Amino acid sequence: MRREGGPRGAGPDPKARPDTPSIRWGPLAITARGSNPDGDFTEGATILIVILIALRQLAVIDTGVWTIEPVRARLLLATARCRSLRRMRMRLKKLGNTGLLVSELCLGTMTFGTGDGLYRAIGKLEQPAVNEIVRAAFDHGINFVDTADVYHGGRSEVMTGQALRDLGIARDQFVLATKFHQRMGPGPNQAGCSRAHILHAVDESLQRLKLDYIDLYQLHGFDALTPMEETLSALNDCVRAGKVRYIGVCNLAAWQIAKALWISERRNFERFQSVQAYYTIAGRDLEREIVPLCNDQQLAILPWSPLAGGLLSGKYSRDTEGPAGSRRVQFDFPPVDKDRAYKVIDAMRPIAKAHAVSVARVAIAWLLHKPPVTSVIIGAKTVEQLTDNIAAVDLRLSDEQMAALDKVSALPPEYPGWMVDRLSADRLGLVNPSRS
Repeated sequence: MRREGGPRGAGPDPKARPDTPSIRWGPLAITARGSNPDGDFTEGATILIVILIALRQLAVIDTGVWTIEPVRARLLLATARCRSLRRMRMRLKKLGNTGLLVSELCLGTMTFGTGDGLYRAIGKLEQPAVNEIVRAAFDHGINFVDTADVYHGGRSEVMTGQALRDLGIARDQFVLATKFHQRMGPGPNQAGCSRAHILHAVDESLQRLKLDYIDLYQLHGFDALTPMEETLSALNDCVRAGKVRYIGVCNLAAWQIAKALWISERRNFERFQSVQAYYTIAGRDLEREIVPLCNDQQLAILPWSPLAGGLLSGKYSRDTEGPAGSRRVQFDFPPVDKDRAYKVIDAMRPIAKAHAVSVARVAIAWLLHKPPVTSVIIGAKTVEQLTDNIAAVDLRLSDEQMAALDKVSALPPEYPGWMVDRLSADRLGLVNPSRS
């Protein structure tokens, strides 16, 4: 199909981008404008073009009225994308006790950047590849993106912001989360959760992202030197100044989160609305204390590393260490009970085969089936890897399959959990009697 900007002989349409594909048949013009920021034909336009091509091939319409060139790849890509969009149904969930809606999958950006140091094993994507991944994520319904100031020394924030601008995604159509705490320079105050560092860090992140505000600003870790009250006061000021909409926390103990919530209530500060934490079928430690806390306090749970640093990708087993150059081979993190993880992998393989999907997709789907989970953070080095992970939103595991996976991945009993269960059983039995 020939790309034309306006009516035949009328010159280019000043409103159309020079690289925007379009087709004209008599008075009918179809242009790749609208909801797709990458300039591909929208679903309705694609369907109409397919009909026109079919009519032309059947000689129902005069082939001399309009011009076709054999640029079918673009059309096929748009058609495949439309089918994929129809198949994958991304759900939205509230972020904690707010009215902000986020997709059940969140795009992680740890692979965006220079690949220096430890990030060499995680990813080293240049801007064009980053744009493709961000575009694919939004095409499939993701509206939530997570980054951090420390990722690739700030480069991840720069590339994430650039991708959102390059793709023309409106500011009110995405939710951007970033983090502070980790070291950004050699100075003693270039890390941590002090007021001095937070107020500097938020401005630096906004400058790298080239945004006016951050939707979710997250404390990346615990600072043993700074009182939590100081941290919350500074974050509260960030919200009051309009630089931040909501605040969240990552990688803290349950008692630390509970204390922070109490301080916020007592001082009338903004409260944490989310907890970003390591949670996977191969590592369910979060369920001991933090999941019950989040349920009680209406905090969103945002699991990171749902594939346990790639261990659950399907590339690893007891007999194989994984392909050379893979992430786990180079960077064995996060810590995992390998014996239990391999039992989990063994249990997921037949389920994956039954559904004709990857093991990775089963691992992500298991998390999506957990009611406390708000949005699972997924990262990728390729669009193909990302698309496979996103397809987990359409994978429905049966009650029997979930029970089997829960059993094989169960944590060993630990005090006080087992004592709480024992002493609660008597009275709980009065309202939840067994039907066996």
